[in-house]
Amino acid sequence: MDAAKIVLGETESLCPVCLSRIPAQKVKYGSKVYLEKTCPQHGDYKTIIWNGPPDYESWELIREPSPSVNCITKVDKGCPYDCGICPEHRQNTCCVLLEITNRCNLLCPVCFASSQENAAPDPSLEEIGAWYDTLMRCGGPFNIQLSGGEPSLRDDIADIIRLGREKGFSFFQLNTNGLRLAEDPAYVKILQKAGLNCVFLQFDAMRDEPYVALRGRKLLKTKLQAIENCIGAGLGMVLVPTLVPSLNENEIGPIIRFAIENMPHIRGVHFQPVSYFGRYAERKNERITIPDVLRAIEEQTGGQMTVENFKPGTAENSYCSFNSSFLLQPEGKLKGLPKTQNCCCCGSPEQKPAEDSKKAREYVARQWSSAPEPKYVISRYAVPNSLDEFLERKAQYTLAVSGMVFQDAWNLDLNRLQECYIHVVSPDRRIIPFCAYNLTGIAGNPLYRR
Repeated sequence: MDAAKIVLGETESLCPVCLSRIPAQKVKYGSKVYLEKTCPQHGDYKTIIWNGPPDYESWELIREPSPSVNCITKVDKGCPYDCGICPEHRQNTCCVLLEITNRCNLLCPVCFASSQENAAPDPSLEEIGAWYDTLMRCGGPFNIQLSGGEPSLRDDIADIIRLGREKGFSFFQLNTNGLRLAEDPAYVKILQKAGLNCVFLQFDAMRDEPYVALRGRKLLKTKLQAIENCIGAGLGMVLVPTLVPSLNENEIGPIIRFAIENMPHIRGVHFQPVSYFGRYAERKNERITIPDVLRAIEEQTGGQMTVENFKPGTAENSYCSFNSSFLLQPEGKLKGLPKTQNCCCCGSPEQKPAEDSKKAREYVARQWSSAPEPKYVISRYAVPNSLDEFLERKAQYTLAVSGMVFQDAWNLDLNRLQECYIHVVSPDRRIIPFCAYNLTGIAGNPLYRR
């Protein structure tokens, strides 16, 4: 902390102990930015939120608010206590998680949901249908993420997808650890035929040691079998590494190379630096920030992907995410696509605010789903001979690389939270921003999740 202290802005946050709303400052020391706050009862807290370069201020995009078209709850206690969505929320919904089970077949120490084997009964198909109806009344259809727990433990996911399609939803993603997908290829094909678009596969490393630390057992062989079965069923896949300091940061490059080798079946890699809630709530001192990931991507890909290739999303708060898309050239090199051509989870700074979430939904549905049936046979090494062949190659061999930094009780910025567009349907049919829903105090006390 030898650098001069520069206050970049004022915001509000929560105390990690009592979850009371308290003032906070974003403070810069050199190229590092911290969130600093004081609870009158429980003392001072300082958490790094940006470890540049790139420079923190240069990353921000200013946008007009685009609130939900139909709020469920009213403003009473103020953010973040009135989620539902309330009129203070400034961004419409893009992606919605439906937690269709709290059961799980792993006991990961980093689980934000604190899932378990002996959990409460799963919501019925009738109740899930009521969730769909609520979402349609609130501006749907949105992209649907079937989550949990481990959602693949349910035998009726195909029915859940078909019901959603009957009610007007068109994109379905399965958030999964892949265990059942590896063991049961027939089940994978059933999901594909029912209309599943994308498998969002937990994938932390290209070696077993990180899985033992993060998931409690060796899992690489299982992950690879799940991928093989998804390829056989024609399902698009996104690899989702949870990044934990000093554990698997050096796996960033190997995971990206593996994704490139398995294009067009693998459609993207979506990095998620670990957040401290749920079962991991007490381990709060180490952080991986957006610039840490971007510099690691550049270094570990040998400069094929550079920090400059990546930009913030324009549908959510700028400091929530990063993204870029890369076209595989016939000679094996990667070409970063300009923002105006392809942007993962975002719209364009010039478009109307109300279009941001819609454009985000459309891009994710297009890029993360399995590659469209080719009109031409496109080899990884074939040089396009026409515009049609080039467009076909682009559709088949574009890889989306992105990341999302979720907030917890230590780094929560209510300005960011009010621009969240990833939401969860709660059991009582409210629509709650993801980071608020999973927020956990230092003693394990949740704000919303029960």
